[in-house]
Amino acid sequence: METYALEVERKMKRFFDWLSEKDRRRYAAVEAAKLGHGGVEYVARVLRCDPKTIWQGMKDLEEPQDAAAGRIRKKGGPQAS
Repeated sequence: METYALEVERKMKRFFDWLSEKDRRRYAAVEAAKLGHGGVEYVARVLRCDPKTIWQGMKDLEEPQDAAAGRIRKKGGPQAS
């Protein structure tokens, strides 16, 4: 399995951190799928996420529709006064 250059790994991690939880697992799944055998473990290490997250993303991408549409949690949320 080929790996990415260190600078590409840094950009992947930065981008991953900007995404919603749902989009993180799906992005990680797509990256892992591009790499083939060993991709899940490699991407999990690069993005510092659990391999189970990537497997769930792969499962999500097999669905014909987005089951989580409209249910994205926003960072921070409303503050109590």
